[in-house]
Amino acid sequence: MAAPGSGTGSGGASRPLLGNLAVLAVLALLAGALLTLHGGAWWPAAPQPSRWWLCALVVVAYAGTSAVFLWPRRASLPDTAIAGEPPLLVVWASQTGFASALAERSAAVLRDCGGNVLLLPLDQVDAGRLADTRRALFIASTTGEGDPPDHALHFLHETMRQSPALPRLQYALLALGDREYAHFCAFGRQLDEWLRGRGAQPLFDRVEVDNADEAALRHWQYELGRIADSADLADWSPPAYESWRLAARELLNPGSQGAPVHDLALEPATGTLPTWQAGDIAEIGPRNPPARVQALLDRLGLDGGARLSATGGEETLAALLARSQLPEDIQALPGLAPDALAAQLRPLPHREYSIASIPEEGRLRLLVREMPRADGSPGLGSGWLCRYAPLGGTIDLRLRGNPGFQPPPAERPLILVGNGTGIAGLRAHLRARIRAGARRNWLLFGERNADRDFFYRGELMEWRAQGWLERLDLAFSRDEGDGAYVQDRLHAAADILRDWVDAGACVLVCGNASGMAPGVDAAMAQALGEERRDALRIEGRYRRDVY
Repeated sequence: MAAPGSGTGSGGASRPLLGNLAVLAVLALLAGALLTLHGGAWWPAAPQPSRWWLCALVVVAYAGTSAVFLWPRRASLPDTAIAGEPPLLVVWASQTGFASALAERSAAVLRDCGGNVLLLPLDQVDAGRLADTRRALFIASTTGEGDPPDHALHFLHETMRQSPALPRLQYALLALGDREYAHFCAFGRQLDEWLRGRGAQPLFDRVEVDNADEAALRHWQYELGRIADSADLADWSPPAYESWRLAARELLNPGSQGAPVHDLALEPATGTLPTWQAGDIAEIGPRNPPARVQALLDRLGLDGGARLSATGGEETLAALLARSQLPEDIQALPGLAPDALAAQLRPLPHREYSIASIPEEGRLRLLVREMPRADGSPGLGSGWLCRYAPLGGTIDLRLRGNPGFQPPPAERPLILVGNGTGIAGLRAHLRARIRAGARRNWLLFGERNADRDFFYRGELMEWRAQGWLERLDLAFSRDEGDGAYVQDRLHAAADILRDWVDAGACVLVCGNASGMAPGVDAAMAQALGEERRDALRIEGRYRRDVY
């Protein structure tokens, strides 16, 4: 029985069938034309000499028609691929249709953002194509008790038994499965490890989807937006937000060389505090700046206080505009009634932030760095949280579990590595460890300057003094006399890293995916050897939450 959430699409199979039927129809017409060249008994007579030119014409027509039907296979390769600039490859391995549908949707998102994309099933991909590709997305389902989809068996038995070098390939992988089965996402994990083993570099860590979980799929789409350099993609399935209250907000790094970083505390607007685990994620529903909403209303001559019938009069037009993607072209909008305008709006995409606290602290805390847009204006999510959301005001928030970054057993030593606002997720893990009475904790943290960017300094130094942090290594890259990064600290402590790993330690990494995370990964490989590093990853003792 196939695991739910895996699959091959029936829509993709119908196109080859129609093509084959069309070829058969053309062949039947050509056969009829050939019959007209013969008089009387025709088998095995040759055409009359006066009709040789008709025979030649039929042969040319047949060859031309065959070429037409064969041409799309070659023409499907974009011109840039032929010119030496390969397209972004989107590959699917599917059993019931779900994976192929997600691949088609992912490819459409990238194309809509101007990307050059080639969509293929896994059985049409080989080592040569992967070696010629620079970026690839894999959507792979697992069927039965950990098996690949049927059509992926050729890739498994042929290509994956080879050892092609793929150091120039950057990739991302969406693994589909069902946790009710013993080997959850087994084929996706196997494919991920094979790619890593060939030297391919992940654009971000593998996203695993349990039985079509919408939150995991939203995270995949969130990462697609980063690949497409388009952060404003509408969510495939908007989160079912709950109302929270912004209880506190504090700027932590005034005068920093980097962007402002704020510590935020939130509480449920009603009811009791929900539960979550260290490592979990907060999905935030951002809002447009009030001034931008009002400017649009003024240009359209509409009253923002108008009540919308679609919501039973409970929401105003201004409130809906605040949480919607604002139209850029308003030429056709003047004269529209509020309800007509509301019908054309789409919700803003969510933003994701690591939770910096545990429920026992009584508040949900976030550490948010202001991220500017290309034009210098505040980013959508960070701008809303750090600048525009009023203290005491309502924040739309949904908790999302993050199984790949949950706490290890308290009896295991824990190594925490991170930089910048990545300390948020690591702080939550430290609080959980302290609550569990686990003292074997080692933190490596890096930022720009110690006097301005040492987030949570007071707590960390107190935990160090109290013995909750057995070891604390700091790297401040802009400080005179330092200049090191967190991966440099890990490299320098290679002997200690090996001792901790020998003692059963887990390693959790949180922070920047483009600089810090690859550097830490390389330091791990150099200290432990690539085989042992990869074994830690397979065992679940080396986990990352990078962005």
